[in-house]
Amino acid sequence: MNEDGIQARIERERNKLHVLTKKYNGQFGHPRVIHQSMILDELINQYYQLHRRNIKKPIA
Repeated sequence: MNEDGIQARIERERNKLHVLTKKYNGQFGHPRVIHQSMILDELINQYYQLHRRNIKKPIA
């Protein structure tokens, strides 16, 4: 998956997290909220790894 694809997915999953948080009255410890947060964390980590590979390193 490319950076644009991951960014779009991050946004969708972030919105899902927001909806779940509202649904469970801000209970960040609710199992479904935690699960969605873990999904979002994994995508953010994937984006970071992909982004790091695409940054050009200095020659010197």
